[in-house]
Amino acid sequence: MKDELDQQVGRSFSFSERWKMRGIGSPRMMIYEASPEIQRILDKDADVNYCNAELRTQGIIIRFQSKLETYGFIIPYYRLVFYQNGSSWSFHAAGMFLKVNCTIQGSFAQRFKMHLLEQKSSSMGHSGPNANMN
Repeated sequence: MKDELDQQVGRSFSFSERWKMRGIGSPRMMIYEASPEIQRILDKDADVNYCNAELRTQGIIIRFQSKLETYGFIIPYYRLVFYQNGSSWSFHAAGMFLKVNCTIQGSFAQRFKMHLLEQKSSSMGHSGPNANMN
């Protein structure tokens, strides 16, 4: 399982890399819309659905829970399409999506978003600050 995950989204960052980046995790995000495949999982539970994202060297893992089970939306950077509209973020890949509201605003959310865009850009071989903006 770990090898398969590493193959899809790359290895986890080392402790020193995480320290230099000042973290690789997102703030807690509230899911307000999802593609049908993901929505079926979320509908098993009547609670408000939250998720967190983890940056990897070649992709992102968005984890969420339903009925005490943890699920992951695994997205390699080459498939990731990211949109932002205020505090609303949208992650799209391979016909699936998650739309979330960032529950924490400010520098933490901004730093995570910038790391996400930088990682996507560098993994795709682009350069410049707007190389991967959608």
